[in-house]
Amino acid sequence: MTTTVATVEEGTENPYALSHLDALESEAVHIFREVAGEFEKPVILFSGGKDSILMLHLALKAFTPAPVPFSLLHVDTGHNFPEVLDYRDRTVARHGLRLHVASVQDYIDRGVLKERPDGTRNPLQTVPLTEKIQSERFDAVFGGGRRDEEKARAKERVFSLRDEFSQWDPRRQRPELWNLYNGRHAPGEHVRVFPLSNWTELDVWQYIARENIELPEIYYAHEREVFRRGDMWLTAGEWGGPKDGESVEKRLVRYRTVGDMSCTGAVDSDADTIEKVITEIAASRLTERGATRADDKLSEAAMEDRKREGYF
Repeated sequence: MTTTVATVEEGTENPYALSHLDALESEAVHIFREVAGEFEKPVILFSGGKDSILMLHLALKAFTPAPVPFSLLHVDTGHNFPEVLDYRDRTVARHGLRLHVASVQDYIDRGVLKERPDGTRNPLQTVPLTEKIQSERFDAVFGGGRRDEEKARAKERVFSLRDEFSQWDPRRQRPELWNLYNGRHAPGEHVRVFPLSNWTELDVWQYIARENIELPEIYYAHEREVFRRGDMWLTAGEWGGPKDGESVEKRLVRYRTVGDMSCTGAVDSDADTIEKVITEIAASRLTERGATRADDKLSEAAMEDRKREGYF
């Protein structure tokens, strides 16, 4: 008996080959299912930003037609963009999800945290985040961090162990050969999970376009009242801007990343459609955090220092 092996002729497209977006999607779905099978109480960090929106979309795909077996967690600084909070609440209601909120303002009101002189609250998120993880006994926490964003995040594994104080030690990183993930942890420890680790900003936007995922309008070009501080356009607000000598003007801008209003800058842009956004990102030579996040410019190791303390 002879066996015939089907081959793909040279120069023809392999019908079984995955596109790079399909491969990234498959990897993320695999990670979500691994966590569901290995941990008792995972949670997804969800702010209404594009990366957390993408994570939720992938989690929905991973478990459909069953509901997502995780709740959501948002650390609310009190200085969030209203458009993003509206999107967060609509999404939670649409999918019937449970949302946990850790409020920085509550910690300030109780005297546990103090306002910073620069007005930014992003560095103040660590304590509310870590205490919520401990009080709710979450043993796996999904985050939307990507390796292309920032050099400290490039050091992360997909499964990143945190000790009983939620602190990160890069020396305790585990090998992840052949996509095998080690979720073993001692009581009180937990694992941060990054299903988007291998995605780039361009991948994210191309996938959003392919899947027709709705985003807050803040990600597309719109007229907004902003003021200049350093090399960034910031949105005026009760958080402390503008100061004397900082004049507000209306400009056509969009946001590449969304965090605290006091440290997330807008970029001049006329990209009011997803196609224009993709073209703009493809030509950019700055990462989204490098271009628009003041909290990452506090020092050369600002992100790594916050991660060691328990931040994402």
